[in-house]
Amino acid sequence: MNICIVGTGYVGLVTAACLAEMGNHIVCVDSNPDVIGGLKDGAVHIFEPGLEPLVKRNMLEGRLNFSTDLKEGMEHALFIFNCVGTPPREDGSCDVSQIQAVAQHIGELITEYKIIVNKSTVPVGTADEVQRIISRETARRGLAIEFDVVSNPEFLKEGDAVNDFMKPDRIIVGTDNVRTAKLLEALYSPFARSRDKMVVMSPRSAEMTKYAANCMLAAKISFINEIANICERVGADVSAVRRGIGADHRIGFHFIYPGMGFGGSCFPKDVKALINAARAHGYTPELIAAVDAVNQRQKGVLARKIEAFFSDRGGLAGRTLALWGLAFKANTDDVREAPAIELIRALTAAGMRVKAFDPVAGSRARAVLGDNPLLELSELQYEVIEAADALAVATDWNQFRNPDFPRIQRMLKTPVIFDGRNLYDPEIVAGHGLGYVSIGRAGLGPGLSAEPASPPRGSGALG
Repeated sequence: MNICIVGTGYVGLVTAACLAEMGNHIVCVDSNPDVIGGLKDGAVHIFEPGLEPLVKRNMLEGRLNFSTDLKEGMEHALFIFNCVGTPPREDGSCDVSQIQAVAQHIGELITEYKIIVNKSTVPVGTADEVQRIISRETARRGLAIEFDVVSNPEFLKEGDAVNDFMKPDRIIVGTDNVRTAKLLEALYSPFARSRDKMVVMSPRSAEMTKYAANCMLAAKISFINEIANICERVGADVSAVRRGIGADHRIGFHFIYPGMGFGGSCFPKDVKALINAARAHGYTPELIAAVDAVNQRQKGVLARKIEAFFSDRGGLAGRTLALWGLAFKANTDDVREAPAIELIRALTAAGMRVKAFDPVAGSRARAVLGDNPLLELSELQYEVIEAADALAVATDWNQFRNPDFPRIQRMLKTPVIFDGRNLYDPEIVAGHGLGYVSIGRAGLGPGLSAEPASPPRGSGALG
């Protein structure tokens, strides 16, 4: 099939490459000439495992092309996938201006039947709005052209997006047109060979399904973080609690890893967007609002622990923290809403210097944080530890999971690790002469009590 993909971000480029891999012919359109120029030269501008070779192979074999011209992309396409960004506004609502702009442009160019597929995460009712915009533009041209608008939300995890697209749990299709559903079923059939994975519903239900799914997963994360904070105060170990509740098949182990809160481009944005949408329709979403509030608080948990540790050792000012991890999760370069970014901002505001390493996210972090004089980025994992007062781990990269503890102990001025992802066994770390502070577990090692921590003191800089 001939397909046009609008947008070359995480969703658009993964969608384009995976559909091309199944033999479809794709024209991927983006308004940024630098991005398109780079892609034509084989330079993939986002880090996603497995994506670059997929893009290059399908370009070489002629199934994947790139353009800045929507007319060129639409010319032979039956499907037009709208994958542009829907960032949050200051009030938390979803900004669909890019979706609307693409719809208007389609309406100005369409000459024959097309299926417009909203792949981006959008508020309920967006498919109807896109329908109105395109119809308005074709009417202005004096044309009566048949087209369909479908909601087909993505469920891709950054860091595993290619695999998620190739082996989906389900494919949600929002349309009231049986013919359109059959065409999408044919398009997605290579990804559903073992069983029927397509779930067809109304466009509004499909739009709501995406928000509901992300908010449910976000709720699981905030729940286990809340439990972790209670564990510290009552003397329980959240790792044991996690094993105990996760063994219940009704709960499961997915998304109940305690840590520094969730980040990225999806969960924070979608939770806030659904809160805003509910309130706009006269409903107060108390549970979802609590998920957001808990997460905002949790993003400061490691900063508060670091402040508490150094409070009777002269404070944070003038000290140096070695930081491993900047991306909001492993296997991505995305630092949007990353807990590590909030950690850096809080600590440097209190006068602490931060030396940070991340395998791929350094440049994106620099772009977000600007020229902070107290931040130093390094391309070497152990270089940041030299002469640092402590080490903090903020991202669960595999290369951080089995570090050289004796080397860390020798290099640090104050031999202590603050583990924001609970990557390590406390007793093993303590056995190497290192103090160890994690999430939902008592601190162990030199200078730390095995008793549960008391509630941390707040400060102006660290909340």
